[in-house]
Amino acid sequence: MKLISPTISRFARIRSWRMEQWMTDPIATQRDVLQDLVTHGQFAEIGRQYGFKNLFSIRDFKKSIPIVEYDAIKPFIDRMMKGENNLLWNTPVNWFAKSSGTTSDKSKFIPITNESLNDCHYQAAKDVLTMYYNFNPDSDLLTGRGLVIGGSHQMSVINDDIQYGDLSAVLLQNAPVWSSWIRTPDLSIALLDEWENKLEQLAQSTIEENVTSISGVPTWTMLLIRRVLEMSGKDTLKEVWPNLELYIHGGVSFLPYREQFKKLIGEDIHFMEIYNASEGFFAAQDSPDADGMLLLLEHGIFYEFMPIEEYGRVNPITIGLKDVQIGAQYALVISTNGGLWRYLVGDTIQFTTAYPFRIMVTGRVKHFINTFGEEVMVDNTDRAIAAVCKKMGVVVLDYTVGPVFFSEGNNGCHEWLIAFENAPKNLNEFGIELDVALKSVNSDYEAKRHKDIALRCPIIKSLPKDTFNKWLYSKGKMGGQHKIPRLSNDRKLIEEILSFAELTQKEVHNFIK
Repeated sequence: MKLISPTISRFARIRSWRMEQWMTDPIATQRDVLQDLVTHGQFAEIGRQYGFKNLFSIRDFKKSIPIVEYDAIKPFIDRMMKGENNLLWNTPVNWFAKSSGTTSDKSKFIPITNESLNDCHYQAAKDVLTMYYNFNPDSDLLTGRGLVIGGSHQMSVINDDIQYGDLSAVLLQNAPVWSSWIRTPDLSIALLDEWENKLEQLAQSTIEENVTSISGVPTWTMLLIRRVLEMSGKDTLKEVWPNLELYIHGGVSFLPYREQFKKLIGEDIHFMEIYNASEGFFAAQDSPDADGMLLLLEHGIFYEFMPIEEYGRVNPITIGLKDVQIGAQYALVISTNGGLWRYLVGDTIQFTTAYPFRIMVTGRVKHFINTFGEEVMVDNTDRAIAAVCKKMGVVVLDYTVGPVFFSEGNNGCHEWLIAFENAPKNLNEFGIELDVALKSVNSDYEAKRHKDIALRCPIIKSLPKDTFNKWLYSKGKMGGQHKIPRLSNDRKLIEEILSFAELTQKEVHNFIK
């Protein structure tokens, strides 16, 4: 066991040297990344369309190519999935990461090239390991197995040569053989499509393993932990897996879940946040004391940052690293070695430090509440609910928020649908505390709440624990990377989820049919 850690520590030091290089000169690093991307892209159809061979500066690049969202590149994707090559990138694309919007039944298919697999996703994963060993040099992480809670995998029905699945499934399917030595469960279980069966098999196949790390979205990880504890009869996960030392999380804010995980896992556990999407591996927590995640700058992604007020304009302005401001809200725009060019990811971020550049994810460009001019972001609600839960000793499993519009005799307000692990004795008191906490993190909300002129106190509704899972199940979005939309500007999602609150699982099955 002790033979492995020194070897990994030496590898980590070698990688650290490389990372320090691009951290020291981030602007030049990003310029080099863009040059390499354009060199590849000039031989693809999109490169010929926009004259990549004549682009010699970042200014030329931004002037020549429009910022796009998925619908604009969908015609290229459709052709690629039928077997055409050299459209968005100059090497063959045989894999796509399927990403379905949580409020829509439509699926997005993000191209995964060999370059994006190896130089972005896998390289970033190695750097995550380097970061961890940097602040835990005596770790025994790789003497056991890493439990990976991923998505499902399906074969494309369009062309037998083209395959697609959740990002985690694509990464697992293409991972080197040696990775199976340090990963659990077996690939046949990891890629199961049906979540209830998968959860059971995950628990059964891993409960006797020497699990040293867990990776997964908090919501689904928590379900697995509870099943493992139920099967083992233990109180904490550290009693089941005494060598467990690391939980890697991402996809949603960990703030509402942190206290629950500490309780379920037990003491002496490290938490590490990553920002890994179908479009690329963007950032990871390089230190437990750092505020935010280190932006990965040498992994085949060129970044632009759109001030949030520019979103929706005809010719939105973007800025580079040298002009970003700490605390400002930006929409993330990327060009990648997966063939995405000035692509609006849809996430909003803010910088927490510069040199090195660290970020935190604050929400989605379309997931916020601004019905009454309050400009509430997901980061605001996550922080507020985490603070109230800690103060009142309450545990929240999931939540979503929508508006209640003005009516005769009543001002508008926010309606919170919350699934509690242990509901507060007084929901009215919880709502008052939540209101106070939200005022403390958002001055616009505080202004609109002044004397109830524009907004009255929020309405809190406690839902049965399984309500959100029933809704996800009805959408075919159980497990993997799927999550509940936090904020909406209309009542469609609120009303839809409320309709599932009292349904039995059998009635949900009938509803789907």
